[in-house]
Amino acid sequence: MARKVIDNPNSCTLVHAMNIIGGKWKPIIIYLLANGPLRFGKLLLFISNISKKVLTQQLRELEDDGLILRQRFAETPPRVEYSLSERGKGLLPILKQLSHWTSKNFDAIAFEDCKIVNI
Repeated sequence: MARKVIDNPNSCTLVHAMNIIGGKWKPIIIYLLANGPLRFGKLLLFISNISKKVLTQQLRELEDDGLILRQRFAETPPRVEYSLSERGKGLLPILKQLSHWTSKNFDAIAFEDCKIVNI
């Protein structure tokens, strides 16, 4: 399945950013990797309603955009860990602010505090 991209004829920076991190799963994957590397199975466990196919696709896109790093260990069975790159870590303050904005503006909902520690 090809990535869904919003047309950006004027090269707007916000449209470009949304093409990179927009969508349902990418901000959640970045949030989960904020506290350290995780293996595919752990990500799948933490995001219970994502399919393996979609998680694989999202991880590949994040890696292609330079937001996450994929480290393969030469072991049997093979082990792969995903972590945030420096570019990906740069998104954490933005996601934290988005979390604060949501809590402030939708106070009728009892939100759990998102814990992004690597800021």
